[in-house]
Amino acid sequence: MAEGIFRRATEGSDYEVSSAGVAAQPGSSASRDTLDVLSDLNISLEGFRSRMVDDEMLAEAEAVFCMTEGHLEMLEMMFPEQQEKYHLGCDFAEIDGKVGADVPDPIGMGRPAYDSCANVLDEAIVGIIGFLDERGKA
Repeated sequence: MAEGIFRRATEGSDYEVSSAGVAAQPGSSASRDTLDVLSDLNISLEGFRSRMVDDEMLAEAEAVFCMTEGHLEMLEMMFPEQQEKYHLGCDFAEIDGKVGADVPDPIGMGRPAYDSCANVLDEAIVGIIGFLDERGKA
């Protein structure tokens, strides 16, 4: 979901967007609820398949935005040499009165949880883009 929303938010820019997981089932498609939410937002994930994060993609990335503190900690353990690139996605937005909250995991929680997750991602991605834009000016 994050990849699709981030791609839409950066259309027409030079940003390259991709996603990977620390515990992904490689080759899986997005969940039906994720695809339904994105479809309602006119976002397509056609051809999307999950993949595990690896050294090569992290070496190529300028920044990595994690959905949860647990994901960030896992990356720090697995790939400590890239840790200066890691950020918590919600570090750049105030969500429910808190900066640095985890993006809520909607798996198994039904459609309303997926809608809520999409709203959090929308807010976080605005802040992330602002962070990237400012960093690009430095």
